[in-house]
Amino acid sequence: MKLAFYGAAKMVSGSNFLLEDEGVRILVDCGLKQCPRYCEIENFGEFPYDPATIDAILITHAHVDHIGRVPRLYKHGFRGRILSTEPTKEFAYHMLTDSMRILSREADELEVDHMYEESDVKGVVSLWEGVRYHEKMDVSGLSVEFYDAGHILGSSFIVVTSKEGKKIVFSGDLGNSPAPLIHPLESPGQVDYAVLESTYGGRVHEDIDTRRGLLEDVVESTVKSGGVLMIPAFALERTQELLFELNELVENGRIPRTPVFIDSPLAIKLTEIYRKYSKNNKYFNKNAVDLGGADNIFDFSGLKLVLETKESKAIADTPAPKIIIAGAGMSNGGRIQHHEKRYLSDPKNTILFIGYQAQGSLGRSILEGATTVSIHGEDIPVKARVEAIGAYSAHADQPALIDWLRPTHRNLKKVFLVHGEEDQMEALAAKIRDDLAVETIIPSQGDEVIL
Repeated sequence: MKLAFYGAAKMVSGSNFLLEDEGVRILVDCGLKQCPRYCEIENFGEFPYDPATIDAILITHAHVDHIGRVPRLYKHGFRGRILSTEPTKEFAYHMLTDSMRILSREADELEVDHMYEESDVKGVVSLWEGVRYHEKMDVSGLSVEFYDAGHILGSSFIVVTSKEGKKIVFSGDLGNSPAPLIHPLESPGQVDYAVLESTYGGRVHEDIDTRRGLLEDVVESTVKSGGVLMIPAFALERTQELLFELNELVENGRIPRTPVFIDSPLAIKLTEIYRKYSKNNKYFNKNAVDLGGADNIFDFSGLKLVLETKESKAIADTPAPKIIIAGAGMSNGGRIQHHEKRYLSDPKNTILFIGYQAQGSLGRSILEGATTVSIHGEDIPVKARVEAIGAYSAHADQPALIDWLRPTHRNLKKVFLVHGEEDQMEALAAKIRDDLAVETIIPSQGDEVIL
């Protein structure tokens, strides 16, 4: 069995792994590399393998750094099976069509061919199969099983068993459990090899139970100052978690009734899928299902859903205080930039980060204390208060990653760390070696190993 690392190697994005066993070729994820621009020229390059020779793609979840290049595989000849959970399959269409518009615009600016077209997205959807958690699937003679990763709705880690009986787990993105909406991440059981994410491999999050209180404090202080609270949020999971928690704070009188704008057409579409599954206890936890039985857990007084561009521009006409939740989550595009351009220069206002901010992103610059940032070609002074709540991260921290690996360590031969910045990988590698005494490797782009 051979494993090759073609993405997320010594970087956070672009997950793409090729597993080969006795002539069978399976990909796990095929995502976009994300840098200061939403897409970079590397994403338009040729694949290091022939897409037409791939038997199947296993998808851990629907974030674009895990699925964003799947239509490009189809464009270049892939016609195999695509497997994921049902929610991931439903999200994928919206995520891919949304990113297609951005990628096509940037391709025109770069004067290169479009990464893929709408026909490629439709082709991908025609190949896509929804599977259940714990359903053992035969994929060209290999056994494949999906488990709940607790990261976003429908997210998975995947255990693949070779024809010889060797087991390898691909973590995908592991969640920061317990989450407000979905079940905690499950245990992988006994495996021989692990490909493990390391986004927060060297960090410890704040206590997850305190995050609603921190959110309450930020809202109250911004309202008291008569300011605007901007929250750059990922359209998938983070926006829905925010709506759920703001709903509880508003319904229980914990925060003042203030206009809240969801300024993201994609987030609004994805929230409809969340509503569809909100009473399904296979995906949502008991607390969320119970609350959803008597209430729309994603709606409350003062919430306004903003679809059209003219409505987005009209948000400026609503006097402060107000809350604006918009994408992109790293401020590297999307409607949030228009609000940041308008409101970052006022010290009465606040910008709150609740998710990972990649190196080189606008969000990372603001978070790290930049006094001036460039937005749409203009220099904007950063005088607004800058806050972050790490407990809203959807990624497991170092203790959680170690706890997830711990039950496997008696059989575990090697761990391969991916999906992280190098300092986070090095910290996690040292911890795994010290605590679990398991060989831990940090592969480079293009590395191949025999298992």
